[in-house]
Amino acid sequence: MGIFEKFKIGFKKSASTFTSGLRDIIIKKEIDDKTMDQVEEYLIESDVGVDAASEIKQIISSEKIDPKKETLNEVNLILKNYIIELMRPLENNVFFKKSDELKIVLISGVNGVGKTTTIGKIGKILKSNENKILFSACDTFRAAAIEQLEKWAKKIDVEIIKSNQGSDPASVAYKAIDFAKKNNFNYVLIDTAGRLQNKKNLMDEYKKIANVAKKTDDKAPHEVILVLDATTGQNILNQVEAFNKIIPITGLIMTKLDSTAKGGILIAVAKKYKLPIIALGLGEKEDDLQIFDAEKFASAFIQTN
Repeated sequence: MGIFEKFKIGFKKSASTFTSGLRDIIIKKEIDDKTMDQVEEYLIESDVGVDAASEIKQIISSEKIDPKKETLNEVNLILKNYIIELMRPLENNVFFKKSDELKIVLISGVNGVGKTTTIGKIGKILKSNENKILFSACDTFRAAAIEQLEKWAKKIDVEIIKSNQGSDPASVAYKAIDFAKKNNFNYVLIDTAGRLQNKKNLMDEYKKIANVAKKTDDKAPHEVILVLDATTGQNILNQVEAFNKIIPITGLIMTKLDSTAKGGILIAVAKKYKLPIIALGLGEKEDDLQIFDAEKFASAFIQTN
């Protein structure tokens, strides 16, 4: 199955809801002001965001849609082009490639977004590109998290540095980085505990892990990836805001896009924060983490080829 087909299947719920909703609004050949207001309102309800919805409305209003053509198809094309133009600069095609030097990657996010599983999937892609991978199990609050990361390490055959439940996460990170430097690893992927963005003590501990990494390499962490759960909707914007204030985010991964009818939230995030989008989780299988491609995302989201 090609990457576009995976995108298309993963976005089936969002796409079918989105396009059918637009179809119900755009039933005339000519789009009047009332219809445009309905389109804007619908885009906002689809979690595309107020700013993006307003821009899209202006673009559609300013375009002279040929009444001889299918109006809905013309609007879909405008939407597709808007998404591509907005999101293509946010592609990061080099993230998964072979690294010639050690890269320390900090993975963060709130509880339940699928960080540990995502780390396993990231590790698999990186390893397929001939990188030597080390996992660092710094979610020491939950024994289950350590065990889960260990299962992933065995599954894709990479090494892991772990400690007992309740250990200092920063010390585990330090041991992992030190081990990686001495043994010629290309990547250390640091799993952190899920934490609500408004819990100061947990956020301080998260910052401590980053500070420990910086002591070993003043450019570390080289990547700070925030994992987001698409099913949480608009709350995602608050998460990005809070985590970005603690340690600047270098990339986003959005999971569970196959489980929501409101995949438009990714457009809202892109419009507001303009952060690189590393990959999208489009299913539960180990190969369902897809490297982000703006054109394929746009086509799959509005189901055009």
